This record gives sequence, C-alpha cells and structure tokens, in this order.
Amino acid sequence: MFRQNRWEKEWTALEKKEARYLMRRREEKTSSALQQKLEEKIPEKLEETLNTAFIKAFDLVFEKGTGLIEKTYNKDQQKTDYQVREYAAGLKESRKTVKAFGRQSQGTRMKNLMISGVEGVGLGLLGIGLPDIPLFTAVILKSVYEIALSYGFEYESEKEQWFILKMIETALKKGEELERNNSLLNAWIDQNGIGETVKGRKEQSKETAAALAEALLYMKFLQGIPVVGVAGGAADTVYLKKITDYAELKYKRRFLRKKI
Repeated sequence: MFRQNRWEKEWTALEKKEARYLMRRREEKTSSALQQKLEEKIPEKLEETLNTAFIKAFDLVFEKGTGLIEKTYNKDQQKTDYQVREYAAGLKESRKTVKAFGRQSQGTRMKNLMISGVEGVGLGLLGIGLPDIPLFTAVILKSVYEIALSYGFEYESEKEQWFILKMIETALKKGEELERNNSLLNAWIDQNGIGETVKGRKEQSKETAAALAEALLYMKFLQGIPVVGVAGGAADTVYLKKITDYAELKYKRRFLRKKI
C-alpha cells in the first residue's frame, strides 16, 4: 500500500483546507444590513477616492517604502530562521520539523493583526478614515512580506509584487471571480511562475486597489465619523485577516510544491 511522506501529507491537508476555504467563502453573504442602510448616505465619489488612495499607497510602498517596512522586523534573522528550519527538516522529516514553517508564519500573522487593530481603532476614535489607507496598506504588505519570508520567498521583484497584489485582490473576491483568480494563482504556482502571462505590477495594483476600495467602502465611511469610527477602524483587522489567511494558503502551496 502506498504511504505518503510528511510533505505529501502536508500537501493533502493543504488541498482539503483550501477546498474548505473556498466553500466557506461561497457561503458568505454579499452585503450586511448595515451596508444596505449606509448605501444612500455614502458620497458618490468616495469609492473613486478610496481607489485612487490605494493605488498611490501601493506605488509609494513598492517604489520607496519597502526598506522602511523592513525596519519593523529583522529580515536577515527571519531568513536565517528559515534556513535553520530547512536544515532541521532536511535532517529529519518529522511532524515537528515539517509543521515548524507554518508555526512561524502564524506567529507573524497574529502580531500584525494586533498592530492593525490598534492602528485602525485608534484612528477611528479620532474620526480619521482616508489618511489611514497608507498605514493600512503598509501593514498589509508587511504581513505578506513576513509570511513570504517564513516560507523562504523573496518579495522585491516585479513578478513577486504581481503575485502579492493578485493574492490581495483574490482574498477579497467571492463566487466565480474568487474561483477564477484562485485557479490562475494555482496554475502560476504549479508551473513555478513559468508559462503564465501575468499583468505588470502597476496594472495589477489598479485592480487590487479597486477590490480593496469596494470591500472597505462602507467601513471607511464609518471610520471618518468620530467615535462611531471605531467600527470602521476595526474592519482593518477583519480584512487583514482575510488577506493573510489567503496568503498563508498560497505561500504554503508554493513551498510544498517545491518539496514534492
């Protein structure tokens, strides 16, 4: 009888986890009662303003801000930690050594969710909505960068930036769009980024910004209202979790694809 090794077992578990993730996302409601009540009160140009703000934030971070983000964590230490885990797994493919990569990623995700919560709620208390976007974008990218490092991947090249932006966009989609984008990313991963024509980073940043603007429209409107804005600010953490949950699935897939 065929027996799977540790990496193959992890792959099987990942496939089941991704299937559950897609099923859960298919069952999500398209809009809440709160969103429906707010529709008439939101200024017509707010979504366009949000969209523009996210595009500028992505451009700013990718072109000038990655070095600043890296000052918030020790990149060299994280790369060394990955190499230690890789060496340990190479010596002995035990459940402990194989699971260590995911535990590292989980730790960084929890830390960044706490940062996002403090930042979003704090600004919400003050009634600050739109100025929060560069900060929120930086926290999103910081979180994804650290997940990438946990699994031994870099993030500086334009190809990697496209991958990051596509993941963020896909994490916010539902239904057929989610299924289509997820299949595209899986094909890209399974072919190691070869044979799949992808958009340039700047073009993809527009689509990702539009997805973020649409998802956060109601909550950023609320965040601009003092005190009530706490609810809007808390949404930063909710959406960051959606993004990092999905990024964890995709980076783990890339990692395991190399192993098997």
